Amino acid sequence: MKVKVNEQYNFEVAVSANTLTVDGQALEMDAKTLSGTTQHIIYQHKSYNVEVLEREEGGKQVSIRVNGNIYQVEVEDQYDELLKQLGMDNAAGTKVQELKAPMPGLVLQLMVAEGQEVNKGDSLLVLEAMKMENIIKSPATGTVKRILVQKGDKVEKNGILIQFA
Repeated sequence: MKVKVNEQYNFEVAVSANTLTVDGQALEMDAKTLSGTTQHIIYQHKSYNVEVLEREEGGKQVSIRVNGNIYQVEVEDQYDELLKQLGMDNAAGTKVQELKAPMPGLVLQLMVAEGQEVNKGDSLLVLEAMKMENIIKSPATGTVKRILVQKGDKVEKNGILIQFA
């Protein structure tokens, strides 16, 4: 996953059972949980008190205090990366303008019509790819402005399927 600290420092972080890897380098540390939001960490013979001050719902943005200094941390996992590739990365914060094909395939069924109101998670269409039927769902609540595909159309990855008003 990608971690950004104070809007300027970027790290690639991987967490497994007993290992924390930052930018490809495994870190050796001892950690002890003091409470639900506080940990004591020893890293390279130095002591760090880490306290989670505030956590956004979903845990993607966290405010932490480390030895008295406050840091704003943003976490982006593989699912956030996939949403960016599909053009749905701003679904939570801004209005979605269009839905793109996540993979090349064949449109088997359209489940909405132009002008129809849809809610986040509603089924929009069925796309067959590699002999599997994939139900493509709405990334946000809105109105279907224009449908750019029909049943039986072959689509390429990132091809625009539906535009929203």
